[in-house]
Amino acid sequence: MADPQNLIAVLGLVGMVIIGGALLAGPAERNGLPALAIFLLLGLLIGPFGLDLFTVTLEDPLLRVVATISLTLVLFTDAMTLDLSEVRRNKLLAALILGPGTLLAACGMAAAAWGLLGLSPVAAIIIGAAVASTDPVVLRGMLQGSGINDRLRLALRLESGMNDVLLLPIVVIALAFGAAGASPNAGDIGRLLISLFLLGPLAGVVVGVTSVRLLIAIRNRFGVRREYESLYVIGVALGAFAAAEALGGSGFLAAFAAGLVISSLDVELCDCFLEYGQVTAEMALLFTYVLLGVGPIWSGLSMITPASIGFAAIVLLLRLPIFMAALAPLGLSIRERIMLGWYGPRGLGSLLLALLAVFAGMAEGEQLVALTSLAVLISVAIQGGWPLIRRTKPKRLPPTPEPLPPASHQTLIPLEPLTPQEPDRINIDQIHLHKSRGEQVVIVDVRSERNFRASPQIATGALRATPDQAVAVVRAAGVPADAWVVSYCT
Repeated sequence: MADPQNLIAVLGLVGMVIIGGALLAGPAERNGLPALAIFLLLGLLIGPFGLDLFTVTLEDPLLRVVATISLTLVLFTDAMTLDLSEVRRNKLLAALILGPGTLLAACGMAAAAWGLLGLSPVAAIIIGAAVASTDPVVLRGMLQGSGINDRLRLALRLESGMNDVLLLPIVVIALAFGAAGASPNAGDIGRLLISLFLLGPLAGVVVGVTSVRLLIAIRNRFGVRREYESLYVIGVALGAFAAAEALGGSGFLAAFAAGLVISSLDVELCDCFLEYGQVTAEMALLFTYVLLGVGPIWSGLSMITPASIGFAAIVLLLRLPIFMAALAPLGLSIRERIMLGWYGPRGLGSLLLALLAVFAGMAEGEQLVALTSLAVLISVAIQGGWPLIRRTKPKRLPPTPEPLPPASHQTLIPLEPLTPQEPDRINIDQIHLHKSRGEQVVIVDVRSERNFRASPQIATGALRATPDQAVAVVRAAGVPADAWVVSYCT
């Protein structure tokens, strides 16, 4: 920034991001346009190439702070949305998509960077790991209306939730060899591995467990408002990062470990984060997009050469043959494996991993950021724009679902039919399908008390619970762990 102390400019930019994020969330999700593209263009508008209201360089302390917080929240959110029981049930799928899939893709991209671009081996490894990272925000837009089956959605969810924590250690270890221009000895490598894989995760586990136990004690005795629980979770993520860094460990892996602890020990706290806290975290990510869009990401356009374009093409297409071969043992069709290979857009995770090279003082850091930026811009334009291209095709309207039979002592509120492409929602047809299979489906009315008093009618057979007591009510009703629990609030 031209004036790092310009508080008015920073606050104005934060306010612009929050207002823009709120207003554009609906249109962006409906049209499939990735938020990354919108806020990068906003940064371009207010930056030196536009109105010249704001300037950010790679050495700017503000960018370093915001990027560090963003990467912490990215890893923490990945862990919070990861269902460990789901991973265990699909351990072969997770192992293949992360091992032969993500790792081979990173190795192939590193080889391409070394051969095509002439980068040093260490720099090639860093950029290979960075561009192998997929962006869950862009991916979410690509999946809307895609019509892919549940198994493919699960595979993509597992990959986007775990690949960053797999690729981050590769970048950190490579930086130990390349940042100072000297090769570390065996003792340095041993200390690095201990700090990376032991101290960091251990600090995250300790902070996560302590935070959950403390919150449960306060919640049971005095009660805690749901909104504050969501902010509490973000505090846990930042606290875990700080604790690990103070001990000489990796704060990023500590944040991931803390997220896993919370999602495993306190479902209610995890749900609070997904309902409120995730929005706060996404606003921080959008702010990072704007800062990058002000100037740093467009540096990739200065790197346009036949070799760099060829590298970007490899970044987009290399996943296809790798995933076709790696996922063959699962019995997926060729079309399904091609789809898994294509749905791997680059975004904020790639940029943040590349920025670590700049923050570490690596000589080739700025070049790595520029090349990664070029790959991200092309990925956002082609893969992120895929939903817009697909939406030009005519669609058949889904059949109108039959209403549930009303009960004599209750008035049934018709549940609004939802498209089956929304992974976190369920429609009436799907409820009937689960019941026809003999699976237990429990409906829970989780409207606020004010909304319930305005219209005291519930779906037939539904349980009634306020949003902050839904978990307790379901447990008290003796609902088995393998039942489908469907909540509605409208």
